[in-house]
Amino acid sequence: MQPEPEPGTGPLTGLKVIDLTTSYAGPTAAMYLADLGADVIKVERPGTGDDARWWGPPFVESRSAWFASANRNKRSVAIDLRKPSGLATLRTLISTADVFIENLNPAKLRSAKIDPASLQEEFPHLVYCAISGFGLTGPDQSLPGYDLVAQARSGLMSVTGAAGGTPQRVSTALSDIVTGMCAALAISAAVVRQRDHGIGELIDMSLLDCDLALMAPRIAAYVAGAPEPAPSGGTDSVLAVYQTFSAADRDIAIAIGNDAMWVRFCEAIGLHHLARDERLTGNEGRRSNRSTIVDAVGACLRERPAADWLTVLADAQVPCSLVQGLAEVIVDSQVVARGSLLPVPGTDGRLCSVHSPFRLASIPQPRNDPSPQRAAHTTEVLREHGFSEAEIDQLVTTGAVETAEHQRAGR
Repeated sequence: MQPEPEPGTGPLTGLKVIDLTTSYAGPTAAMYLADLGADVIKVERPGTGDDARWWGPPFVESRSAWFASANRNKRSVAIDLRKPSGLATLRTLISTADVFIENLNPAKLRSAKIDPASLQEEFPHLVYCAISGFGLTGPDQSLPGYDLVAQARSGLMSVTGAAGGTPQRVSTALSDIVTGMCAALAISAAVVRQRDHGIGELIDMSLLDCDLALMAPRIAAYVAGAPEPAPSGGTDSVLAVYQTFSAADRDIAIAIGNDAMWVRFCEAIGLHHLARDERLTGNEGRRSNRSTIVDAVGACLRERPAADWLTVLADAQVPCSLVQGLAEVIVDSQVVARGSLLPVPGTDGRLCSVHSPFRLASIPQPRNDPSPQRAAHTTEVLREHGFSEAEIDQLVTTGAVETAEHQRAGR
């Protein structure tokens, strides 16, 4: 029988991950693995570190809020990969790792011999995850890609925005976060086989592919004959009614997911004639008469404050919500009860990250180590990998690595 895991340890405890990514998608993937118990060693450039360290304002004591939100539970090592001894140091770390994640230019990877083919030949057990804008194959594999570009190219922007307006980017790092989630899922799956059979994997993740996955229902509908969609202010859902409305004081979102819910909704808000209208008994009929329904519902909802309607609709078991701003989100009773915001230790609550979207019974309290200072763990990690003090000093002297101790000494 396998030994029982220790209380409070995640299922990926014992997994070593080398994270050679910057910006947001790769760091998000590595953070979720760390949340699940993995030992994530973040490899950064000496002097500057991850690009996201400089994304701001806001900064809290020179620490970027964006960086803090995607880099908890990691250790930072600073290595200069332009130097042969720095590259050799990285390979030493990879040699004992289970997972390697990168988002570098393919040409640079090949030049340094840390591309997928080179590393998988040398370390066949390794799970290698490559994160890029457009993937490892195809005519545009070498093009750089960012969240905005992926949202534009995938069609996501083409359906987002006000009716009659111009396409808009979803105003968060959507492509990056979803790519990070998908990468963590694929890595976790590959690790299952790795642990059972010692076999590695090459995982090819792209921002474009992940945004196409987000667009799957819209693409499927278009191919099946639906008209080309355009920005609609969120009023063109396949379901009717499934949009926002203005109450007497503010906007609320209402989601009618089936026919029984439609009847409950109409009865609850007093539009009994709509509940009895045979033309509206099915979703297809409601879609055909969407404008008539929206006018009637809108006129009704404008008569009372949003809070009244939320009570009425909750009693009727109709999904609904205020359209909340972030000032409300961070004090939302459900958000607070779930512990969804994780204050960064040592910042008096001025920095926070967001709990990973999964909650495991084996991790009753989430890991919440603060995002590391650049090079904070270089010496610790190198010692773990067999480097002597003299070897570490030599690497520092040549600029191949950076350590926190030498930063403080001004060397």
